[in-house]
Amino acid sequence: MALPQGTLSHRYRGEHPVRTLLYLFHPDRGRLVLSVLAFFGKHTPVWLLPLITANVVDVVVQHQHISVLWWNAAVLLVILVLNLPLHLAYVRCMQGSIRRTGTRLRSGLCHRMQQLSIGYHSRVSAGVLQAKVIRDVETIETAAQQTADNGLAAIATLTGGLVVIGIQAPAFLPVYLVVVPASALLVVKLRRRLRSRNEMFRQQVEQLSSRVSEMTTLIPITRAHGLENTALVRMDRTLGEVLHAGLRLDRLNGWFGSLAWILLNAIGVACLAGSALVAYYGWLDVSAGTVVMLSAYFSSLTGSVTTLLTLTPQIGKGLESVRSIGEVLQAPDLEQNDGKAPVHGVVGRFEFRGVGHTCPESDRPSVTGFDLDVRPGETIALVGGSGAGKSTVLNLVIGFLRPTRGQILLDGVDMEGLDLRDYRNYLSVVPQESILFEGSVRENVTYGLEDVPEETVRAALRDANALEFIDRMPQGLDTVVGERGARLSGGQKQRLAIARALIRDPRVLVLDEATSALDSRSEALVQQALSRLVRGRTVFVVAHRLSTIKNADRIVVMDEGRIVEVGSHAELLRSGGAYAGLQSAQLA
Repeated sequence: MALPQGTLSHRYRGEHPVRTLLYLFHPDRGRLVLSVLAFFGKHTPVWLLPLITANVVDVVVQHQHISVLWWNAAVLLVILVLNLPLHLAYVRCMQGSIRRTGTRLRSGLCHRMQQLSIGYHSRVSAGVLQAKVIRDVETIETAAQQTADNGLAAIATLTGGLVVIGIQAPAFLPVYLVVVPASALLVVKLRRRLRSRNEMFRQQVEQLSSRVSEMTTLIPITRAHGLENTALVRMDRTLGEVLHAGLRLDRLNGWFGSLAWILLNAIGVACLAGSALVAYYGWLDVSAGTVVMLSAYFSSLTGSVTTLLTLTPQIGKGLESVRSIGEVLQAPDLEQNDGKAPVHGVVGRFEFRGVGHTCPESDRPSVTGFDLDVRPGETIALVGGSGAGKSTVLNLVIGFLRPTRGQILLDGVDMEGLDLRDYRNYLSVVPQESILFEGSVRENVTYGLEDVPEETVRAALRDANALEFIDRMPQGLDTVVGERGARLSGGQKQRLAIARALIRDPRVLVLDEATSALDSRSEALVQQALSRLVRGRTVFVVAHRLSTIKNADRIVVMDEGRIVEVGSHAELLRSGGAYAGLQSAQLA
């Protein structure tokens, strides 16, 4: 179902949105052709009715043979009956193509978001990306559907009507080619004047909504200070402004609507009278039925041209949504793993050689001159003030960020040449706020793993100090934790995150302030679980509370992206440097 990502990305680099849409619909081109043919077939009665009406009128006026009447009625009835199967074929082919294209587009976006770097995701909010996947694709689907339904109807009516006029009354064809577009343009121009006034009224209603929200938010303060009348007077003033604006808009809509209707019908009367005069005086060979047909076609053809002209805003919204989606699909900030060396095992030795990192939007490096050799199974704690570069180092270890200077060696191999997806199979992260999804305890702990025995799950939960509360739950391992773990406390969520890390038996472990948001009892339980988790693994830990990292093999003190001290807890306290200062500040 998903489109090839390389091709999809290419189509979003400098391409016009229309070409992009044509590419997206390309897999369904056969169904689209069938849908257009089916639509023209089912729409035949609309543009054929004036011709059949003209034939019936001529039968009555000219006393033609009655069989002509029956033949015309029979043809129309057959076409009407065929409308049902043709319409169903159109819906199946056209709507199915639009739905499949929307699904392919959403799949392409989701694939791309998984490929984009964490740096990109830190700059672009999740809400914006969600809007692109849901709202922008829905806008494209709606624009395509309305363009297909209304546009094809207008084109079919125009094509059929003009062909019939060209055959039945060719002398009137040039007149219709001029008068019909002119009339449609006149109607559209009047509607645009109305649209600008409607937009102004919409903005006033939005301002009212903002004022109501403000009033409801301030109710506690308003009531506490006895300002109810003041708030109501202010609200009544706004309501009055909206009322008067709405009344003015209604009068304007009535004025313009009536004027457009009068002008359009006046031109229609002129066409009717003109064709009648031509028939009456015999200037051209025009029958009474032809006069009726020309009058009917004027209304339908003008309506069709108007429809095509008013589709422009809807098409524009759809194309703008294509551009919005293109911002994601052509974003260059990708994590490139294809073609790099696979990782079949990790021992856990890291060598940082002159590592530096500078964010694209910043001139100041977040990490610079970082040199450190980490032995397998060693626990390295990173401490320092806000902005010292601790989180950047963790992201470099995970591979979310790549060094802009220097290199990081994993077991003697430059990480730049490794497939980081393989490497992360040997790595687990316990973040400050554990991320759970709406599912059972079992599903959250075994996320990404298949056919994990229950005893293995329970062992991981036991080592994470989580069994004591899970066994009290109604469904045990099958208890649903709620969205983002809403039914669990902070400590319980963190212990599930530790169990998720334990069950993977990682060689490298990253702990990002895993206990900073917990109360003392929860912190004690989590610390016990962490002590089991870190055994025999290379561990990088960032902790706000220095008491939680005093057992680390080495503590790296950072300031403004640089290493200022390295040593054990006892060594750094004896030296009386930056770490000792941080310790004193926390104790104070």
